[in-house]
Amino acid sequence: MTLAYVALGSNLGDPRQQLLDAMEALANLPDTRLLQRSRLYRTLPWGVLEQPPFINAAVELDTVLSPHALLNALLAIEQHAGRVRGERNGPRTLDLDLLHVDGVQLDDPQLTLPHPRMAERAFVLLPLHDIAPTLRLSGQTTVAELLARLDLAGCERVA
Repeated sequence: MTLAYVALGSNLGDPRQQLLDAMEALANLPDTRLLQRSRLYRTLPWGVLEQPPFINAAVELDTVLSPHALLNALLAIEQHAGRVRGERNGPRTLDLDLLHVDGVQLDDPQLTLPHPRMAERAFVLLPLHDIAPTLRLSGQTTVAELLARLDLAGCERVA
């Protein structure tokens, strides 16, 4: 079994329920256990600013799925939730990002691990901090250290 961390986000429909449903779907993946889930956070949009705020969370999974198999499962969960890939950084019913898989560094056309932009995004690091503050990303910097460098304006805990 391997630890994997997934970020969840939604700002269309019922975002809170979308995340709760996605967490349940993640917990039901084959050969996978959901170990921890973060609190829910309301955050301002990133990139395209003219859209509703997001609800964000993170989960820790223990899985035997390969990173690519896990990515495919995340994409299937998004599709089941009605995700339509349109404008980059635009509104979405559900966004699931594979952030980190213990012991894996990967850079191919389908997947880059650790996630290349998570260190810049409070909406990712804040929920990840709830479940893995001492997780070392790229072998050196912890989630807590990265989060301390970011502006948390526009982020608030909702549950």
